[in-house]
Amino acid sequence: MYEYAIAWDWITFAVRWLHVITAIAWIGSSFYFVALDLGLKKHPQLPPGAYGEEWQVHGGGFYHIQKYLVAPANMPEHLVWFKWESYVTWLSGFGMLCLVYYAGADLYMIDPAVLDVSKPVAIAISLGSIAGGWLLYDLICKSPFGNDNTRLMVALYFILVGVAWGYTHLFTGRAAFLHLGAFTATIMSANVFFIIIPNQKIVVADLIAGRKPDPKYGRIAKQRSTHNNYLTLPVLFLMLSNHYPLAFGTQFNWIIASLVFLMGVTIRHWFNTRHANAGNPTWTWIVTVILFIVIMWLSTVPKILTGEPTTKISAIQQPFVTAEAFPRVRDTIMGRCSMCHAKEPSWEGIIAPPKGVVFETDRDIAAHAREIYLQAGRSHAMPPANASHITDEERRLLVSWYESAINGEKTQ
Repeated sequence: MYEYAIAWDWITFAVRWLHVITAIAWIGSSFYFVALDLGLKKHPQLPPGAYGEEWQVHGGGFYHIQKYLVAPANMPEHLVWFKWESYVTWLSGFGMLCLVYYAGADLYMIDPAVLDVSKPVAIAISLGSIAGGWLLYDLICKSPFGNDNTRLMVALYFILVGVAWGYTHLFTGRAAFLHLGAFTATIMSANVFFIIIPNQKIVVADLIAGRKPDPKYGRIAKQRSTHNNYLTLPVLFLMLSNHYPLAFGTQFNWIIASLVFLMGVTIRHWFNTRHANAGNPTWTWIVTVILFIVIMWLSTVPKILTGEPTTKISAIQQPFVTAEAFPRVRDTIMGRCSMCHAKEPSWEGIIAPPKGVVFETDRDIAAHAREIYLQAGRSHAMPPANASHITDEERRLLVSWYESAINGEKTQ
């Protein structure tokens, strides 16, 4: 069973690597085509039917790119579709959600002080909210309300604010941010799968058949593509946030998430305006910096005390606490790790517990047993550079404690 923990960790690493690779490919191609579309030049010498063109240089060669709104005189035999980057990014991201958050729901998703539910209920809430989010978004976009793009985007922003607030009242702060990112990324990928690619295929089929395409398909695809363009940067922030507890582990985490969506708009507005040669709106960077300073301030505002934190130990955590070696393990953790992993770290230069991991109660230690085993027992990742001088004997103790608890044996 304990070798399974190591294999599981490598599997999550592999899926995370795949997720990062495909996300880079998707975002790169998306940003490139947005910049290309905005930068197209029009002039009288363009070929018949051409909407605009652009010259680019890369890799020692020149590229002459022309955009046609109708079929060119010589329709190419093969078209390149940029879609698999989006699909595999979502699939690998969902794989990460299953491997880390669903499999480890007791640790990463459920906080009894927020909402005391079972693992199946927490997973059902997760799946239902992600799927329901897409259905609600798609319904609003297709309704008459979605005909006004500005009105639609303002409404969608307030929906995201509501979702941010809701997730922080359902899951741990870390899981809330991750789910808000998954909620948004699902909308983006579903836009590609259900709207953008099917609409483009209809247009291409009409062009090949010599029919004039209905302009509504291009208009709808453009609307969804614009939404994806402005949502990309906030999704990246939310996906990276699980490494920074100052973002998700604060009382005002849902407000922080809401401001991040505004930062995504201001940053992309600057790039889009520049790519369209429509000016240099430097005010967007001023607004972005102000928003970020507000986020930094919100992350350090003292929490309002609402009672003692929960110390309930789950059935999964119980074997680690009742293990014969646990008192010695607890002494080791408190002596070697708690100077950093405390609500108020005493180690110089550390103002918040790394990754939000705190070792102050028996429940804290039991809840992070697998991470302790992998990072301080089977590997020397923790403490960094062995700053607290944990001994080889203490590492062996951590390994023996975890493995015996998993196997239901007594630690020697």
